[in-house]
Amino acid sequence: MFKRFATLAALLLGIGTATAQTATPAAPPATVRVVLTTSEGPITLELEKDRAPKTTANFLHYVDTKRFDGITFYRAMKLQPELGLIQGGLRNDPRKLFPPVPHEPTTQTGLTNKDGVISMARDKPGSATADFFIAIGDLSSLDAKPDQPGDNLGFAAFGHVIEGMDVVRRIGTAPTSPTEGEGVMKGQMLAPTIRIITARRVP
Repeated sequence: MFKRFATLAALLLGIGTATAQTATPAAPPATVRVVLTTSEGPITLELEKDRAPKTTANFLHYVDTKRFDGITFYRAMKLQPELGLIQGGLRNDPRKLFPPVPHEPTTQTGLTNKDGVISMARDKPGSATADFFIAIGDLSSLDAKPDQPGDNLGFAAFGHVIEGMDVVRRIGTAPTSPTEGEGVMKGQMLAPTIRIITARRVP
């Protein structure tokens, strides 16, 4: 969630006129856009280069080397109508993975796992590589919660969908296999998977 900073004007007392200088508004955080062209239509992402620099750089590394071309969205978690996520990536293909990216928790970036936000899938903190998910509905329960016990660092949000949430929701309601998947992912694996044809930066 974006924070707003208020600028306080200094009051100058004394003989003559009082003057106050207005501070120049801060520039908005730098972002970069990426289009995922899927078999269901395009999804345009706006990634937070300033607020989540390491996570964004990691994602762009896969985009720029075209390692996301031909991958799939393979999971649709459906918690409730209009609440869940879709997940895609390289599924731990050792031939295409770069080293894991350091974890940037939401308490550090100021981002939150709400509708349309893209975050990195992971096992333990600092293990994320090339798998990611897009939230459908409010999944702020996946944010970092330092006051909670156990692994409380949440999932690293690093951008959001600016066009194509209709595509995300369509993928989120696509058929899943009742038997594929392990553990909590059983019954959440898309059948068939949804292909990501290309992933490219755009102006």
